Amino acid sequence: MTQQLSAKEPTAEQIAEQQIYKQMGVSDSEYELICGFLGRKPNYTEIGVFSVMWSEHCAYKNSKPLLRRFPVDGPRVLMGPGEGAGIVDIGDNQAVVFKIESHNHPSAVEPFQGAATGVGGIIRDIFSMGARPIASLNSLRFGRLESDRVKYLFEHVVSGIAGYGNCIGIPTVGGEVVFDESYEGNPLVNAMCVGLIDHDKIQRGVAKGVGNPVFYVGPPTGRDGIHGATFASEELTEESEAKRTAVQVGDPFMEKLVMEACLELIDTGIVLGIQDMGAAGLTCSSAEMASKAGNGLELYLDQVPQREEGMTAYEMMLSESQERMLFVVEPKDEAQAREIFDRWGVICAKVGKVTDDGQLKLFHHGELVGDMPVTALVDECPIYNKPSTVPAYYTENENVDTTRYAEVKDLGAALEQVLGSPSVSSKAWVYEQYDYMVRTSTAVRPGSDAAVVTVGGTRKALAMTTDCNGRFVYLDPEVGGRIAVSEAARNIVCSGAEPLAITDNLNFGSPEKPDIFWQMEKAVDGMAEACRVLETPVIGGNVSLYNENAKGAIYPTPVVGMVGLVHDVDHITTQGFKQEGDVIFLLGETKAELGGSEFQAVVHGVTEGRPPVLDLETEKKLLDTVLASIQKGLVNSAHDLSEGGLAVALAESCISGSIGANIALESAGLRPDHLLFSESQSRILLTASADKAEELEQYIAGQGVPVAVIGRTQGNSLSIEINRVSALNKPVEGLKQVWEEAIPCRMK
Repeated sequence: MTQQLSAKEPTAEQIAEQQIYKQMGVSDSEYELICGFLGRKPNYTEIGVFSVMWSEHCAYKNSKPLLRRFPVDGPRVLMGPGEGAGIVDIGDNQAVVFKIESHNHPSAVEPFQGAATGVGGIIRDIFSMGARPIASLNSLRFGRLESDRVKYLFEHVVSGIAGYGNCIGIPTVGGEVVFDESYEGNPLVNAMCVGLIDHDKIQRGVAKGVGNPVFYVGPPTGRDGIHGATFASEELTEESEAKRTAVQVGDPFMEKLVMEACLELIDTGIVLGIQDMGAAGLTCSSAEMASKAGNGLELYLDQVPQREEGMTAYEMMLSESQERMLFVVEPKDEAQAREIFDRWGVICAKVGKVTDDGQLKLFHHGELVGDMPVTALVDECPIYNKPSTVPAYYTENENVDTTRYAEVKDLGAALEQVLGSPSVSSKAWVYEQYDYMVRTSTAVRPGSDAAVVTVGGTRKALAMTTDCNGRFVYLDPEVGGRIAVSEAARNIVCSGAEPLAITDNLNFGSPEKPDIFWQMEKAVDGMAEACRVLETPVIGGNVSLYNENAKGAIYPTPVVGMVGLVHDVDHITTQGFKQEGDVIFLLGETKAELGGSEFQAVVHGVTEGRPPVLDLETEKKLLDTVLASIQKGLVNSAHDLSEGGLAVALAESCISGSIGANIALESAGLRPDHLLFSESQSRILLTASADKAEELEQYIAGQGVPVAVIGRTQGNSLSIEINRVSALNKPVEGLKQVWEEAIPCRMK
């Protein structure tokens, strides 16, 4: 094989002798395997291609044994993990397509473009399946908002998300933002997209048909984003700032054109396979498409549109320039495909063909510059079963008594303190920068338990949410994993929807550390168990490892993105109290469980102990009962109890509904501060009009779910009595001011 080298590229011998491959994240043993697959030493382009394909970001080499523990099948699942996104049937020949992915490391060094291109990439995952994207969500984690650096990252990440989503015309309808010292220096930016598709339009990323042409679509390839996949598969360090070239630059206007052209192309029925050029760019899309079809592929790199002069094969293959796609059609359909892209003003270039030899062959300047077995690239990456050790902190926390703190007497002040915490307070400063009403199908805007988007031409709607409490997962990864899935399901049910499935984004520290790998495996076990009991299979997702800062790993944060089906738009429910005189019910049991709670962190300044216990059968019964109650027309509002416990849930429902509430509680042996701020699981607030309250209460009790009438909606204040003694009385307007001003005040 003739090797074309630029003046800067080392030879195969130099790569071996100087161990240059290690700079690309390839270990000695992996290098030897690659040499074995090739029957020789790889050249610079080939080792670059292998390095990105064998990175954690593309190959899941440290996490695949854990991912196999997830339930991935179900009666509604049309496509599970392995493609650009998962697909779930919603009836009437329609399906919902969704996925979540991370752009953490790029956002840490270039927050605007890192976040923007994260949004662009996940949107391409959706329309590459043939689906029309209808909504975006995000899950964000930052350090403490008192830090100027954190403020900078926060502002620019939000601007990047808004700038991309608003320009492309896809509403950003929901998400979450959490602030904690653990994410200092290593923010988490997880982007989720949801789309709709008819069953007969579903696409796969396969390079079918020997001899068929392969087309490149989108803007020219530049040098941005080179080694983005390996950059995402290593720890951030002081030198990371120098790797800004590994951060891509996005163009939402071009993405809009590419999306519309691709969807029109798919509508013609001539597409045999299509995939976006995401992580690892042209390398990943070409190798994966060939592998899934059991074929080979030849790429003619001189034909690849290039926006910079003198680009090498290495640079073209590893570039992660944005808004690019690869597709395959039969030769007879080439003219029709070209005409569509010409009309949309999008470049469409024939850059290769499908072969039958199982090789990925790269040609540049008329010479063969890369020749690699497709199976070696995609399927033969070594999988590692990392050692696992129980962390010392976990053992130490077992005996921590989280009820030992001095009793908080001023419960009104405590409520304002927790309500004004940046993680709990209103995120209006964030979502008001997003166009969440574009396409006019948003039925429930950001700010309730879940966003809801209607399905045009039907009475159906889709509820969607992202959720995870990293503190819970840190204190007990298995329980925290169960809670993450259950909390997402509660959000969906409180919106009037049946939970369908999840996509997950597993954000953890370095898997090379046994205590971190233990967190991973336990969290996955907890999530998998919850998915089985709640009947929400995992249809896809992303793993983001090596999230570390100078003080160590972030809190383990396996974010759950969940979508649910509202069977009739009349069932859409929100958290705000609706009218004076409604009866307020609390479902579930409250215990003195403060471990990992917002109250513990904000008022007592610690995160310790164990998180609340969670019984999945109890959770399932609660969810089924609440959803049935909503579908029976008995419920006016529904709100799950999460961060801040009962006190915060009541305040949020008052604020959202602009109405007060008179609450009377019996402590049942609990201290008042524990009763109000415990974050016990499997609890939901419901309201019903007075004429339906008795029927609702009888139905819930008949299902074996604990239920108590705790008050009525009325007036302009939140008034809470405990054991017939006033515990707090706060005007709703004052609580609203505390809740709304927390983040804007800190951003000035």
